[in-house]
Amino acid sequence: MSTQLSINLEDRLEDLFSYIREGRILDALNDFYVEDAVMQENTQPPTVGRAANLEREQQFLNTVKEWNRFDVIAKGIGDNVTFYETVMDWVTTDGTPVHVEQVVVAKWQDGRILHERYYHS
Repeated sequence: MSTQLSINLEDRLEDLFSYIREGRILDALNDFYVEDAVMQENTQPPTVGRAANLEREQQFLNTVKEWNRFDVIAKGIGDNVTFYETVMDWVTTDGTPVHVEQVVVAKWQDGRILHERYYHS
């Protein structure tokens, strides 16, 4: 693994975290993901393509009333792959509090995400 690659992916990952913390999730999809990006929740069928993922994320965001927490507990960077463990809390539009702990594994190409999978219970 080259040092330059590690620094680049670490910077990109930190920039992605900033977008998420700022609530710029849809912007992140446009700025950090390739056009035919694949995103997958656990063992659910993957969502293929940036447009389909933007639609899926917008539907999710429509259910969120308030974000309370996005903490990155651990992260790792390898050859064109990153992972991070996060704890998130939010309140849905019907007032239900949600707590999620998950690990996200992403495969990168040229500084953009090709494939991302979320593992949570």
